[in-house]
Parts: sequence; structure tokens; C-alpha cells
Amino acid sequence: QVQLVESGGGLVQPGGSLRLSCATSRIIFSFAAMGWYRQAPGKQREMVATLTSSGNTNYADSVKGRFTISRNNAKNTVHLQMSSLKPEDTATYYCNAYSSTTHQNYWGQGTQVTVSS
Repeated sequence: QVQLVESGGGLVQPGGSLRLSCATSRIIFSFAAMGWYRQAPGKQREMVATLTSSGNTNYADSVKGRFTISRNNAKNTVHLQMSSLKPEDTATYYCNAYSSTTHQNYWGQGTQVTVSS
């Protein structure tokens, strides 16, 4: 069973920064892609950033230039560096991993990010 464990959420003021981490129970390259999604109250879950095993990245327009997704291969961890945070970034952030072998999506339990003064 694949486990994804997020950490790093919290309360931050507008303009501040946070770094989210997602630790996987499998070798990171076993996944075709990993990413971060978020869901605000009353809204649908949306893609924030994705990173393929070949290193290609994709970002939501709303976070381009402010968020950066990266990975630490030795620690099987994916990070999301968030800067210039805005109140509209407030949401529960979920780590996702996609296996092209099993065609399954795996999700973490989520970590709360609140941007407020």
C-alpha cells in the first residue's frame, strides 16, 4: 500500500512563505508523476503543481511565479515551496502520486494552509 504523508502546513500572513513536504513509502521514480492539489471550502479540488518522473513541471496559472515544486530523490520526498502567499491560497493541500503501471492515483491525508493577517 502506498503511503503519502504531507507536512509543513500552517498559518501564515499574506506575503509570507511556506514549504510543504510529501514523503512517499515508495521510490519516487516508481511514479509517473507527483503533484500538489488543493481544496478550499465549498470548492472543487484543483491542481496546483505537478512534476513528472522526467522532470517536467506544470503549474496552475494562479500560482505561476510564486510556487515551485521539487523533489529530493534520496529522501523520496516532493516539496512545494510557496511564496508571496495570498488569502486565496487558503486551502487543504493534498499530495498526489500517479502510477502508470497500476493506473492508480494515490493521495495523502492533506495539510491545512491558512493565509490570514
